[in-house]
Amino acid sequence: MSEKIALGFCNNIDFEIVWSAKVVEDLVREYQIDAEEINAGCFVESERDLVLSILGFMRAGEGGERFVASSDIIEQFAARFEKKVTLGGTSARAAIAMRKLGQSAALHLITQNDQVRRLVPPDNPYVCSNEGDSFYPHLIVQFGLGDRVRADSIDIRARQSNRLIYHCNADRIAMRVNPDFADLISAAQVLLISGFNAMQDKRLLADRLAVVSSLMKRLPAGAKVYLEDGGYYNPSFRQAVYQTLGRRISVFGMNEDEMQDHLKRKVALLDADQVRKALEELNRLIPAQSIVLHTKHWALVHGKGASQYAAALKAGVTMATARFRYGDDFTRQHYDAIESGAPNDENAAFARAINSTAGDRFCCVPVADVPQGSGTTIGLGDAFVGGFLLALTA
Repeated sequence: MSEKIALGFCNNIDFEIVWSAKVVEDLVREYQIDAEEINAGCFVESERDLVLSILGFMRAGEGGERFVASSDIIEQFAARFEKKVTLGGTSARAAIAMRKLGQSAALHLITQNDQVRRLVPPDNPYVCSNEGDSFYPHLIVQFGLGDRVRADSIDIRARQSNRLIYHCNADRIAMRVNPDFADLISAAQVLLISGFNAMQDKRLLADRLAVVSSLMKRLPAGAKVYLEDGGYYNPSFRQAVYQTLGRRISVFGMNEDEMQDHLKRKVALLDADQVRKALEELNRLIPAQSIVLHTKHWALVHGKGASQYAAALKAGVTMATARFRYGDDFTRQHYDAIESGAPNDENAAFARAINSTAGDRFCCVPVADVPQGSGTTIGLGDAFVGGFLLALTA
């Protein structure tokens, strides 16, 4: 195999529900939920807890990923809504985004079933670490700017669009790695590592990372390795990932929610001084050559020689914005139109301020200004990764 891009290490099936305020309001009344109970951080052991969590994120205007006690909760909740069944996971969605521009990639899957076989890009070579079929759906909830839930004591209006992920995925928890993936990465110019955030056993994590380390020896000299962060079930496991893979990581990527989780504080995303200080602090915590932060306003790289990634940042924000604006149906023509689009004044001013930093330690690209009303917030980070990695092989 001679794929230039290799994407690991997980995939899943997503239930993307169509938001309905009425259904959520009916559940608020059915479960007699009071406004004071709402909590985005609650452990989801029932459908009632799931509603409390969704409302908590909506009230905060934030996105995130949470684990639930059983997939039955997800299926029960999803059955109340219209929904699409899609292929999820950073590597899988990045592959789908790349395919829009005609690029195939080698994939490592952990889940296979009829839906996966139907949805995976047909010309992408892959291996799977699961010999049999399994089905652990992820629930994807997205609310739009101005969406409102009003029932009894609750009146919440979303201050911005965002997405939530809920799952109880035994394949993600186990994260088996197929050693045969080594044969698919032997000619790769870039390798994506993602998906280990759901693991719950430290010894098992160490075993999986050892297999990944062994696989990486098959990469050609000079290949870049991109590690995408995520919402960790056990945040301390991040350190195990850094300690095992850190020296080989070229780029460590994350979104603004993950950055703020690392720093344990909010950061004003259009305040250049705050963001600059946040990235410098983050760089002390994370032993990566470069850190990529992608947000709805802009994307930047922090690290030595940051400007080398300018084209990759541009491709990443263009891919993500095309998906935001047009969803699953975006085309090469949509991508090209957004690539030439202008950012709004605030995003452009922020990028200028960051790029004025001396020493080539920051490089920032603003997001093009597009209509906000009906965009999707699902898979935007995955699309960014797809665009970014594709540009690294140009």
